[in-house]
Amino acid sequence: MKKILVSAYAVCPDSGSEPGMGWNWCAGLARECELFIITEGEFREKIEVALKTLPQASNMHFYYNPVSDRVRKMCWNQGDWRFYLHYRKWQEKTLEIAREICRTHAIDVLHQLNMIGFREPGYLWKIPDIPYVLGPTNCKFEYPLSYWKDAPLSEKVRVCLKEVISRWQIRHSVRLRKAIRRAGVVVTASKDAHDLFKKYLRVESVTINETGSDTGSHPRETRPSGFLDILWVGRFNLYSKLPALAVRALHRAGSPRLRLHFVGPGNDAPFRRLAAELGVEGSCRWYGAVSHGEVQEMMRRMDVFLFTSVVEGTPHVVLEALSNGLPVICFDTCGQGDIVDGRTGVKIPLSDPGRSVADFADTLNALDRDRARLQAMSEACYSRLQELSWDAKFRMMFGLYEKICSL
Repeated sequence: MKKILVSAYAVCPDSGSEPGMGWNWCAGLARECELFIITEGEFREKIEVALKTLPQASNMHFYYNPVSDRVRKMCWNQGDWRFYLHYRKWQEKTLEIAREICRTHAIDVLHQLNMIGFREPGYLWKIPDIPYVLGPTNCKFEYPLSYWKDAPLSEKVRVCLKEVISRWQIRHSVRLRKAIRRAGVVVTASKDAHDLFKKYLRVESVTINETGSDTGSHPRETRPSGFLDILWVGRFNLYSKLPALAVRALHRAGSPRLRLHFVGPGNDAPFRRLAAELGVEGSCRWYGAVSHGEVQEMMRRMDVFLFTSVVEGTPHVVLEALSNGLPVICFDTCGQGDIVDGRTGVKIPLSDPGRSVADFADTLNALDRDRARLQAMSEACYSRLQELSWDAKFRMMFGLYEKICSL
């Protein structure tokens, strides 16, 4: 059984986003490997509770490297750049812990797992003579800024600044280049990240989306007539989710048979006003923030999932839609562009907002007219989920471990 030393800042059972991803990877890899996991201490209590009932718990050894509550708040406040200063210090301390582990255990592979952003590759690569894996890591920029033309000035400045910084960092980060040169394999979290790493860093990576799916699916009998119920889920205070584009697509479609259901936290008032201005308020339903279970139940009642976001990692909500047999309409970008294929949904090219409104509207009308196609998409979700499952990703990672250990 291989011994794997894992650096994963965020690990938490029964969670989404980075912490849930970290837990799922560690718990899955521990089925066939012995893991020595260095993580932050925020979720220590939840981890220790989960380990009591986990069959492979004896293969998971946790080492906690905690930070202050103040730093934790910075971490989860997306966009707080101050966090990276503290995160770098965390990685330096993690290197000390890792070296001590390597002195007392015969480690076969070093794995820098998360956080997945490319800006902070950690320091495990400094440990010599042990095969090293970097990723899944994500990198997202070079998206059309025309989608921000109606954004508040502060949001435009933020996005443009992030674009400039991202380009500079990927070109000039010495530590990133050293980590990549040291790696036996680099794993990227999306095709977009793969292409950017190849363009700027001249590296051929293996693409494995950072999050996986459960393999269950719930195909539904699509209603042959009546309304086409469309579900949109997202945070209204994140401009990149583009709920306004969904409202405009509904207006452009011009069909009284379409109903658009909005779910998510944040201020939805501007989008309600837009719906009223365009005369489609009667075709919109607004639910605010609802529980995870309620979202799943809504997915099983809807006909199609409309995902208008242009900046993502691998959005778990899209995987959840497929697990509920719900076909997806989205942009052909980021993780959703990798997840959705022609069997399970429709992908719209990134172009400009006006063209995208028309593309989404045309797609909604086409699916409304062809309910048999919707039903076929729903039924195809199960086979797609097998390809996207956690088990499939674990098998790929086990294979990469074997490959780099044999070099």
